Amino acid sequence: MKLWGNEIDLDREIEMFTVGNDREADLYLAKADVLGSIAHVKMLGSIGLLTDVEIRLLTVELRAIYRTVIDGRFVIEEGVEDVHTQVELMLTRSLGDIGKKVHSGRSRNDQVLLDLKLYTRESLRLLTCDVSKLIDTFLLLSERYRSVLMPGYTHLQVAMPSSFGLWFGSFAEGLTDDLRLLLSAYGICDRNPLGSAAGYGSSFPLDRGMTTALLGFGTMNYNSSYAQMSRGKMEFSAAFALSGVAFTLSKFAYDACLFCSQNFGFITLPSEFTTGSSIMPHKRNPDVFELIRARCNRISGLPGQLGTVLGNLPSGYFRDFQVTKEFFLPSFGLLRDCLRMSDRILTRIEVRDNILDDEKYAPIFSVERINELVAGGVPFRDAYRRVCGEISSGTVVGARPVRHTHEGSIGNLCNDRILALRDGLLSQFGFERALEAEGRLIES
Repeated sequence: MKLWGNEIDLDREIEMFTVGNDREADLYLAKADVLGSIAHVKMLGSIGLLTDVEIRLLTVELRAIYRTVIDGRFVIEEGVEDVHTQVELMLTRSLGDIGKKVHSGRSRNDQVLLDLKLYTRESLRLLTCDVSKLIDTFLLLSERYRSVLMPGYTHLQVAMPSSFGLWFGSFAEGLTDDLRLLLSAYGICDRNPLGSAAGYGSSFPLDRGMTTALLGFGTMNYNSSYAQMSRGKMEFSAAFALSGVAFTLSKFAYDACLFCSQNFGFITLPSEFTTGSSIMPHKRNPDVFELIRARCNRISGLPGQLGTVLGNLPSGYFRDFQVTKEFFLPSFGLLRDCLRMSDRILTRIEVRDNILDDEKYAPIFSVERINELVAGGVPFRDAYRRVCGEISSGTVVGARPVRHTHEGSIGNLCNDRILALRDGLLSQFGFERALEAEGRLIES
């Protein structure tokens, strides 16, 4: 079955090529397609294109299809090219000619764009919740280990005293910055394209404000042509947000791989969270962190993948967009898995509390020594040269208490401000509007 069917029979091989992997990719969009159809049916009734009886029958049947999606029973049948066709086919089987009316005033162009926006909006909400939870975990560990010192590095060379509190807290603030990208992406998704049809509107007096409210959008894409042009831009914005989270998470995973190796020995992972070797019985490998790093690096490349496919297209819809679904839609689940796994392992990480007792780290306090001299009245450049001489002559600068008090230092982590910043950003998303709208579409 094809929504665009006419009297011409398409070559079978051409048909298979053009459908591609749409059936598999479109399963991600099934829930969104049903929700959009319910809203569209209600709107068609309000402008006199459906009777009250037809609205009721279509809504009941669409809600039944929704339940098959939620229960995992929804399938796109062989010979059916996409999710939109499958839903309409199911309606027509149950309701006959009434089911054929559901596409009035729509194009597959605005239908798939609506589905993508609804799916992405929901996925961003779930992802944001996972990021927020991981921020809490990082801040908890930052407070727990705020006084446990560790080496800080530049160029992978021992640099200055740091702390586990500073290290854990840095990723909490990094993820908080990533929330800004997620918020921006969510705002671009939170605009209703339904009613733009193929990009040029419809001669039906569609009530786009009604579907905007029914679907819980903040506003609509006003210009019909731009609504279609936003296909690609919406994916780009979400991809950049995902790549930001992935960048932060990948850096943490890399650090964890280093720090749990014998050469560092700063942290210990639970044995049950590591894997062994087929030949070396002593090995315990941080495969989970390595896979988190690899998968996050893959997600970091998502904007580039989208740009490669979509970067040189003119205005309007093109079939090129179909290809992007294959790598865009699964990326949310991939990143959420990495976030949840990181959170799980973090709760079981053990840190070493006597790292800087090792004599090899004695020079790490050289800056503290310089600052001590400066505080005593020695000009900085003179103090720097004096300490350089002490190091060259083999005079080891001994460990001493580290007293850092300024904002963001190991003695003043500002974790309460990071938490307040996180909470302020979360309050701007407005998830409740979309959740309440979905509940009304399904239950009322």
